[in-house]
Amino acid sequence: MALSDKIRRFLQRISKPTYTVGKGNQVSFWTTGVHHVQFGGGNLIPENCAFADKTLLGFRTTLGTNNYFGGKAILGKYCQIGRDVAFHSTNHPISHLTTYINRQLFNGELKALKTEQPIRIGNDVWVGHGVIVLAGVEVGDGAILAAGSVVTQNVEPYTIVAGNPAKPLRKRFSDKIIGELLLLKWWDLPEDQILKLKPLFFQTLDEVQSIQDFLIPLK
Repeated sequence: MALSDKIRRFLQRISKPTYTVGKGNQVSFWTTGVHHVQFGGGNLIPENCAFADKTLLGFRTTLGTNNYFGGKAILGKYCQIGRDVAFHSTNHPISHLTTYINRQLFNGELKALKTEQPIRIGNDVWVGHGVIVLAGVEVGDGAILAAGSVVTQNVEPYTIVAGNPAKPLRKRFSDKIIGELLLLKWWDLPEDQILKLKPLFFQTLDEVQSIQDFLIPLK
């Protein structure tokens, strides 16, 4: 590696410092609202993320830069969140005289008219770049929210959705495989059992009829 590259990398590291919170949670110095976060362990929070209310991050769930949590949100284990993703679990009032709830009107008293519905994201969910998830949405385990989607309704487990508003494209696997995966709940297994399942993680599941053969080592 050239000296100039080493210098550039060094400058990048010192300009994007991180600190450790709890058990192995790495948080960027440039993230705000961390006091709202309940960490599950092994979480990675890069720069320019913001948390406005109580947020629960499951074990080893990682965020992308510029993630915004504008209200209560619960994320499961082993989720990966892309860049510029926003979770909006609050809504401005739409049945009153105004939607304006800024402190510059009545000292912000109109904020009491906001509504809130927590967002719940399952385990092993992939949220693509630029996704917006709106209030009250529940996303099932193993789902994929395609880049740029605006998710306004619940998403079934192991389903790919895309668009604005997001619509189901297809299920990732057969109903039988999905049922078996939901029973397996690999994300809840201890490390030693996940290691025994390693071959399953490298298998293309649309080429098998059942995952049972891969579960023999667990017995």
